[in-house]
Amino acid sequence: MDKPAGQSADRNKGRERGGRGGGGSRGGKRGAPREQREFDQKILELSRVTRVTAGGKRMRFRVCLIIGDRLGQVGYGVTKGADVQISVEKAVRAAKKTLMRVVLINETVPFPVKAKFGASSILLMPAPKGTGLKAGGAVRAVLELAGVPNAVSKIMGSSNKINTVKATFAALHMLRESTSTLQRKKVKEGNKEKE
Repeated sequence: MDKPAGQSADRNKGRERGGRGGGGSRGGKRGAPREQREFDQKILELSRVTRVTAGGKRMRFRVCLIIGDRLGQVGYGVTKGADVQISVEKAVRAAKKTLMRVVLINETVPFPVKAKFGASSILLMPAPKGTGLKAGGAVRAVLELAGVPNAVSKIMGSSNKINTVKATFAALHMLRESTSTLQRKKVKEGNKEKE
Protein backbone atom coordinates (compact mmCIF):
# COMPACT_ATOMS: atom_id res chain seq x y z
CA MET A 1 0.00 0.00 0.00
CA ASP A 2 1.34 3.32 -1.00
CA LYS A 3 0.97 6.26 1.37
CA PRO A 4 -0.26 9.53 0.02
CA ALA A 5 2.51 11.98 -0.82
CA GLY A 6 1.08 14.54 1.61
CA GLN A 7 1.79 12.38 4.71
CA SER A 8 5.54 12.01 4.24
CA ALA A 9 5.81 15.72 3.44
CA ASP A 10 4.05 16.51 6.73
CA ARG A 11 6.50 14.30 8.63
CA ASN A 12 9.52 16.03 7.10
CA LYS A 13 7.96 19.42 7.75
CA GLY A 14 8.03 18.76 11.52
CA ARG A 15 11.70 17.84 11.38
CA GLU A 16 12.60 21.04 9.59
CA ARG A 17 10.98 23.09 12.35
CA GLY A 18 12.91 21.29 15.07
CA GLY A 19 10.67 18.37 15.96
CA ARG A 20 12.01 15.03 17.19
CA GLY A 21 15.59 14.42 16.20
CA GLY A 22 15.74 17.58 14.13
CA GLY A 23 17.77 19.53 16.65
CA GLY A 24 16.18 22.81 15.66
CA SER A 25 16.22 25.95 17.75
CA ARG A 26 14.14 24.80 20.70
CA GLY A 27 14.88 26.21 24.11
CA GLY A 28 15.99 29.66 23.05
CA LYS A 29 19.47 30.27 24.53
CA ARG A 30 21.20 26.93 23.92
CA GLY A 31 23.21 27.98 20.88
CA ALA A 32 23.72 31.59 22.01
CA PRO A 33 27.20 32.47 23.29
CA ARG A 34 27.41 32.86 27.07
CA GLU A 35 28.29 36.20 28.55
CA GLN A 36 31.85 36.37 29.89
CA ARG A 37 32.12 36.64 33.66
CA GLU A 38 34.70 39.05 35.01
CA PHE A 39 35.70 36.58 37.75
CA ASP A 40 36.07 32.80 37.87
CA GLN A 41 34.21 31.26 40.77
CA LYS A 42 34.45 28.05 42.73
CA ILE A 43 31.94 26.74 45.25
CA LEU A 44 33.96 25.39 48.16
CA GLU A 45 31.10 24.24 50.33
CA LEU A 46 27.38 23.91 49.81
CA SER A 47 25.44 22.68 52.81
CA ARG A 48 21.85 22.46 53.94
CA VAL A 49 21.36 24.12 57.30
CA THR A 50 18.26 24.01 59.50
CA ARG A 51 17.03 26.43 62.11
CA VAL A 52 14.51 25.17 64.62
CA THR A 53 11.77 27.72 65.26
CA ALA A 54 8.51 27.67 67.21
CA GLY A 55 6.59 26.67 64.08
CA GLY A 56 8.95 23.86 63.09
CA LYS A 57 12.18 23.66 61.15
CA ARG A 58 13.37 26.24 58.64
CA MET A 59 15.70 24.86 55.96
CA ARG A 60 18.17 27.04 54.06
CA PHE A 61 21.31 26.58 51.97
CA ARG A 62 24.71 27.92 52.99
CA VAL A 63 27.36 28.54 50.33
CA CYS A 64 31.06 29.28 50.73
CA LEU A 65 32.31 30.61 47.40
CA ILE A 66 35.66 31.94 46.13
CA ILE A 67 35.96 34.34 43.19
CA GLY A 68 39.12 35.48 41.44
CA ASP A 69 40.49 36.71 38.14
CA ARG A 70 43.69 34.58 38.26
CA LEU A 71 45.62 37.85 37.89
CA GLY A 72 46.04 38.77 41.55
CA GLN A 73 42.51 39.57 42.72
CA VAL A 74 40.57 37.18 44.96
CA GLY A 75 37.57 37.34 47.31
CA TYR A 76 35.28 35.05 49.28
CA GLY A 77 31.65 35.04 50.36
CA VAL A 78 29.68 32.94 52.84
CA THR A 79 25.90 33.40 52.65
CA LYS A 80 22.62 31.61 53.20
CA GLY A 81 19.55 31.57 50.98
CA ALA A 82 16.18 29.90 50.49
CA ASP A 83 17.49 27.88 47.54
CA VAL A 84 20.88 27.13 46.02
CA GLN A 85 20.73 29.68 43.19
CA ILE A 86 19.77 32.55 45.49
CA SER A 87 22.52 31.69 47.98
CA VAL A 88 25.15 31.44 45.20
CA GLU A 89 24.16 34.86 43.82
CA LYS A 90 24.31 36.36 47.32
CA ALA A 91 27.74 34.77 47.87
CA VAL A 92 29.08 36.27 44.62
CA ARG A 93 27.90 39.73 45.73
CA ALA A 94 29.50 39.23 49.17
CA ALA A 95 32.75 38.00 47.59
CA LYS A 96 33.00 41.11 45.39
CA LYS A 97 32.94 43.19 48.58
CA THR A 98 35.89 41.27 50.07
CA LEU A 99 38.10 41.43 46.94
CA MET A 100 41.78 41.98 47.65
CA ARG A 101 45.03 42.14 45.68
CA VAL A 102 47.63 39.44 46.31
CA VAL A 103 51.27 40.49 46.51
CA LEU A 104 53.59 38.40 44.34
CA ILE A 105 57.36 38.65 43.99
CA ASN A 106 59.07 36.36 41.45
CA GLU A 107 55.80 34.46 40.87
CA THR A 108 55.42 33.47 44.55
CA VAL A 109 54.53 34.96 47.93
CA PRO A 110 57.30 37.26 49.26
CA PHE A 111 57.99 35.51 52.60
CA PRO A 112 56.60 32.78 54.90
CA VAL A 113 53.58 33.77 56.95
CA LYS A 114 51.43 31.98 59.53
CA ALA A 115 47.82 33.00 60.16
CA LYS A 116 45.05 31.70 62.38
CA PHE A 117 41.29 31.99 62.37
CA GLY A 118 39.23 30.07 64.90
CA ALA A 119 40.84 26.64 65.31
CA SER A 120 42.31 26.67 61.78
CA SER A 121 45.81 27.91 61.19
CA ILE A 122 47.77 27.87 57.95
CA LEU A 123 51.40 28.29 57.00
CA LEU A 124 52.01 29.88 53.60
CA MET A 125 55.55 29.74 52.21
CA PRO A 126 57.30 30.91 49.02
CA ALA A 127 58.46 28.33 46.47
CA PRO A 128 60.94 28.50 43.58
CA LYS A 129 59.78 28.72 39.95
CA GLY A 130 58.42 25.47 38.56
CA THR A 131 57.24 24.11 41.93
CA GLY A 132 53.57 24.80 41.30
CA LEU A 133 50.98 24.92 44.05
CA LYS A 134 51.62 22.49 46.86
CA ALA A 135 48.52 23.23 48.86
CA GLY A 136 45.43 21.33 49.80
CA GLY A 137 41.76 21.95 50.30
CA ALA A 138 40.51 25.50 50.61
CA VAL A 139 43.99 27.07 50.50
CA ARG A 140 44.60 25.62 47.03
CA ALA A 141 41.29 26.99 45.72
CA VAL A 142 42.08 30.48 47.02
CA LEU A 143 45.62 30.53 45.63
CA GLU A 144 44.52 29.13 42.23
CA LEU A 145 41.85 31.79 41.76
CA ALA A 146 44.28 34.47 42.98
CA GLY A 147 46.73 33.43 40.26
CA VAL A 148 49.63 32.40 42.53
CA PRO A 149 51.73 30.02 40.38
CA ASN A 150 54.21 28.77 43.01
CA ALA A 151 53.61 28.36 46.74
CA VAL A 152 53.69 25.77 49.50
CA SER A 153 51.16 25.67 52.33
CA LYS A 154 50.21 23.55 55.30
CA ILE A 155 46.85 23.50 57.08
CA MET A 156 47.23 22.93 60.81
CA GLY A 157 44.57 22.49 63.44
CA SER A 158 40.99 22.30 62.20
CA SER A 159 40.39 21.65 58.50
CA ASN A 160 37.01 23.41 58.51
CA LYS A 161 36.77 24.92 55.02
CA ILE A 162 35.25 28.26 56.00
CA ASN A 163 37.76 28.90 58.81
CA THR A 164 40.63 27.78 56.55
CA VAL A 165 39.53 30.27 53.86
CA LYS A 166 39.36 33.05 56.45
CA ALA A 167 42.82 32.11 57.77
CA THR A 168 44.18 32.12 54.20
CA PHE A 169 42.78 35.60 53.60
CA ALA A 170 44.29 36.73 56.91
CA ALA A 171 47.69 35.41 55.72
CA LEU A 172 47.36 37.18 52.35
CA HIS A 173 46.37 40.37 54.18
CA MET A 174 49.46 40.09 56.43
CA LEU A 175 51.63 39.75 53.31
CA ARG A 176 50.08 42.88 51.89
CA GLU A 177 50.53 44.93 55.08
CA SER A 178 54.13 43.81 55.59
CA THR A 179 55.18 44.57 52.00
CA SER A 180 53.56 48.02 52.16
CA THR A 181 55.42 48.86 55.41
CA LEU A 182 58.68 47.67 53.80
CA GLN A 183 58.05 49.94 50.82
CA ARG A 184 57.36 52.89 53.16
CA LYS A 185 60.62 52.25 55.01
CA LYS A 186 62.55 52.16 51.72
CA VAL A 187 61.00 55.47 50.68
CA LYS A 188 61.94 57.06 54.05
CA GLU A 189 65.51 55.74 53.80
CA GLY A 190 65.76 57.08 50.25
CA ASN A 191 64.60 60.51 51.42
CA LYS A 192 67.14 60.53 54.28
CA GLU A 193 69.98 59.69 51.88
CA LYS A 194 69.03 62.60 49.63
CA GLU A 195 69.22 65.04 52.54
